[in-house]
This record gives sequence, C-alpha cells and structure tokens, in this order.
Amino acid sequence: MQLVRMKQIKGKIFLKSGLHIGAGDTEMKIGGTDNTVIKHPHTLEPFIPGSSLKGKIRSLLELRTGLMGKTEGKPLSYKVLDGADESAQAEGLKILKLFGTSGADEEEAKNLGPTRCSFADCPLDENWKQRAQEDHLPFTEIKPENSINRISGTAENPRFTERVPAGAEFRFSVTLKIMDADKDEDLEGLLLEGMKLLEMDALGGNGSRGYGRVQFEFDDPKIQQRFVSIQPLS
Repeated sequence: MQLVRMKQIKGKIFLKSGLHIGAGDTEMKIGGTDNTVIKHPHTLEPFIPGSSLKGKIRSLLELRTGLMGKTEGKPLSYKVLDGADESAQAEGLKILKLFGTSGADEEEAKNLGPTRCSFADCPLDENWKQRAQEDHLPFTEIKPENSINRISGTAENPRFTERVPAGAEFRFSVTLKIMDADKDEDLEGLLLEGMKLLEMDALGGNGSRGYGRVQFEFDDPKIQQRFVSIQPLS
C-alpha cells in the first residue's frame, strides 16, 4: 500500500442558526452562563473542533448503513461488519478507511491502512471576523432556555446557553490521503456525502431545537459543483 498524494479540501462553514459546541465547564459561577461554547484559550474566539466535525459526519454515514443498531452506541468497528450484508460491509469498510478504527481492531487495521481523513480545527473566517469587529458584533450570544409545565403553562428550570450566532463564518480544512489501494473506491465522494448529510442535520448540541444548522462552501469550484448535486439518501 503506497501513498499517492495528499489532497486538501478547504472552504467555509456558514452558520444558518446558532451553534453550541460545549466547552465542558467543570464549574458554574452564580449568575453565570450554564453552558459556554468552546473557545481558543489565548484569543477567546469560538472555533469548531475538527473532532466535532469528524464525529458528526462519521456518525451520520454510519447511521445510513443501518449498522448502528449493532454498535451499542459506539463507533463502527471491523467486528460489527461480520454478518452484515454485502452492501453494508462495503460501505462500512470505506467508513473505516476514511475515519479510522479502534484499538480493538489492531490486526484488521493493518489491512485497511492509515486513516485517510484528517480534520483541522475550524477558526473564524478572517474576513467575517474583521467585518464583525468593525460593526461591533459579538462573537457569541446568550440564549435563555426553559421548560414549560404542560398543565400550568408556566416556564420552569431556566438556564442560559452560549452559542455562536447565525451568520458567523468559519474556515474548514480536511486532508485526504490518496492511496494506490483506493483507486477503485471514491472515498472523496463518501466524505462529501457525509458533509451533505450534516447540512441536512445539525452540528453541535441542541440540534432538535434548531441549533447547529450549517452550510458548506468549497474553495474548489469542481468540488462545489459536485457537492451541490449530491443526493446522499437517494
């Protein structure tokens, strides 16, 4: 197995609704925000972790295979493919090539080779950041949340969630390793299908409540044209 080339797929992520990717706070200050977003420790600017992007794209592709019921909520592994139908096996192997396998699949991983995809963290787009600063726009907002008592109709359990507001723009970069053994497999196409599924779903937390709607725009016009035409569930 030989590395033929490295391809970088770059572009922008546009937020169509507020995005919340949690910072994992270990303490809550009185009168403070319950759920803060992850920020760069030096600039305090929000960013999208590459792990969040990779994890959601992978989980949606796994869901499409129909194998997720066998994984017990864990990432797809080589062993889960045993007993699956031929189509699901083929798709599952491509997912494992793109996103990697667990330590439990050490022997099988030797046959699959290295993980093909590497996702970089996504910083704020510099042009958008400059416009926001000139217009004195905040990089994050605080959205109040509560639950409604079904009988009395009153609000209960108020909480405050920080999120990056709709309209913000981030830069993304994915590096794809092209191996000679993959010449008959369109792994780039599978990656783009996963990204299209993400556009149809949501990134980050509270997706069922409207958070995390995103749109991808690619720097390469050919990739952009291909992406627009993709129908991942047809």
